[in-house]
Amino acid sequence: MSKISIIIPTLNEANNLPLLLSDLSIIKEEGEIIIVDSGSKDKTIDVANIYGAKVYKLKERSRGLQLNVGAKNSKGDWLIFLHADTRLTHDCFKKINSVFIGDKDYIYYFEFKINHKKIIYRVLEILVNLRSKFFKQPYGDQGLIIHRNTYFKNNGFRKIPIMEDLDFLRKLNKKNLKQLNLPIFISSRKWERTNIVLQAFKNWNFRRRWLKGESVKSIYSDYYKQ
Repeated sequence: MSKISIIIPTLNEANNLPLLLSDLSIIKEEGEIIIVDSGSKDKTIDVANIYGAKVYKLKERSRGLQLNVGAKNSKGDWLIFLHADTRLTHDCFKKINSVFIGDKDYIYYFEFKINHKKIIYRVLEILVNLRSKFFKQPYGDQGLIIHRNTYFKNNGFRKIPIMEDLDFLRKLNKKNLKQLNLPIFISSRKWERTNIVLQAFKNWNFRRRWLKGESVKSIYSDYYKQ
């Protein structure tokens, strides 16, 4: 068994993936990198192969399915789920090594940081980290580190194209959710396309609609119309 399996869902991430895979190159000897792609038309698969990642290809666009396929094909004791447009610090794995020899019931996520210098993003970081820490509501772009036994005991990610992170976290014991004192740097691209306050409101409204029981298909359609 490998110690770590890093699972990354992709769709046309050829521009972002090399940066993340470069950050992860340090773990090659004690882990594996799994890319689960849902039909990229760019060079995503080529990039993954160059960096020696294991690649699984799906025809269906469903991030929940991608994450679960990655988990089911993993060999690591600990599973780390990351988005393709995130970055980690160079000493990340040295600092979190204690996680892998610690309590297997704890589920960890990173401190939220945005890879942009605008002051408004510092405000967003504070709000997201407060929500995550005190309300135990991290989102998928903050990464997730979970022992494989805990993952499969909770039936993993469902086969849904959006809200898969919230859906899965609702099944976990919130007392076991812990924020690492380590940042994950998230691309600002989804906020750069629109006003940051407006985008935050839209995201809140999508979550509200999902919690009220609206169909995932409807929310997914509206989300990608933005």
